Amino acid sequence: MSTKIATTVQNLTIFDPSEKLRPETIYNGKLESEFRDYSENPEDPIKERVRRTYLNMHTHQTVDFVKSKMEEWLKFNKCKMTVKQALIKLNELVDESDPDSDLPNIVHAFQTAEKIRHDHPNEDWFHLTGLIHDLGKVMAFYGEPQWAVVGDTFPVGCAWGNSIVYRETSFNDNPDGKVPRYNTKYGMYKPNCGLKNLMMSWGHDEYLYRVLKHNKSTIPKEGLAMIRYHSFYPWHAGGDYMHFCTQEDINMLEWVLEFNKYDLYTKSSQVPDIEKLWPYYEQLIEKYIPGVLEW
Repeated sequence: MSTKIATTVQNLTIFDPSEKLRPETIYNGKLESEFRDYSENPEDPIKERVRRTYLNMHTHQTVDFVKSKMEEWLKFNKCKMTVKQALIKLNELVDESDPDSDLPNIVHAFQTAEKIRHDHPNEDWFHLTGLIHDLGKVMAFYGEPQWAVVGDTFPVGCAWGNSIVYRETSFNDNPDGKVPRYNTKYGMYKPNCGLKNLMMSWGHDEYLYRVLKHNKSTIPKEGLAMIRYHSFYPWHAGGDYMHFCTQEDINMLEWVLEFNKYDLYTKSSQVPDIEKLWPYYEQLIEKYIPGVLEW
């Protein structure tokens, strides 16, 4: 687990996200700092794809938009399928916001899960969390553009954090930028109200968290926090939005940071033997999220 740093914000003991950058480590031949490279280069098709995805996200993710998506998706009436069926469906999806991988999402799912399994052999719920953490991306197969499915998340209805990628110009055309109430530090929220009370930009994190709760998954709260906040990089990596945190959020931050290193640094060209691994993960699915789920 990450190391506790003696820092206090409004009487909350926090973990310094930058600690995981010291000393810098090499993962699959890449320096840690070479991941999440959001520099712009119109001649690079992947960089340009990522930039366009975030520009659309930051233009259209507003309070009203998120409310409309919650109204639509949280009826859980889009489809019925098992976790395995959803994972197989991800074999058709390449994340347009990801500068580190151009592989189908199911490959990333098994890469993440297997590394967690190696390092945390006794926490089977953690292995399963690594496998399923991106399952909310199935929204892309039911009419959602990827900018409303993938990528880093952020709260709507308050000032945008400084560490959001492309922050300097990408929100220029977002209508909420013209609403005074939404452009203050706390916006439509209260200090230390808790992350669970923030309205996050709509994406696969919140959707999968809601799907699991709706279908009565027994994954522990630590795993649910990893799923709900793993894309909330402005918080767990950038240190923004700490003024909304409760002590419980700070406690969960350690788990989210532990998960994050597997989510981010396992991306490589090495493809695991998925067919060989299915039996192990199928029994975990049966243990924690059995049967056909409502999506």
